[in-house]
Amino acid sequence: MRTRAVLVSLIAAGSMLGLAAPAQAAASGDVVVFSTEAQPLDVYRDPAGCRQLPTVAHVLTNQTDGPVRVYGNPFCLGPSLVVQPGYGTHVPGGAGSFSA
Repeated sequence: MRTRAVLVSLIAAGSMLGLAAPAQAAASGDVVVFSTEAQPLDVYRDPAGCRQLPTVAHVLTNQTDGPVRVYGNPFCLGPSLVVQPGYGTHVPGGAGSFSA
């Protein structure tokens, strides 16, 4: 009985932190990342799962049909910023990631 209560608590805490997401279809469209003027844009077509951002990433634009979450680490864990379709945001350099 205690094990079940602990498991339920962990699932609830993970959901509040964004660690557990409901099953859903992958986003359709593109996530476009600008890094520097000296290199081409990185385009992620129909992104699914956790994707690490380029090391020198600067701006992410969400051209998909669903929200994109941007994280400050390469594992898509912890707090995130939600970017709605048609919007963009500055992104953390070095070790950020996103999920759609």
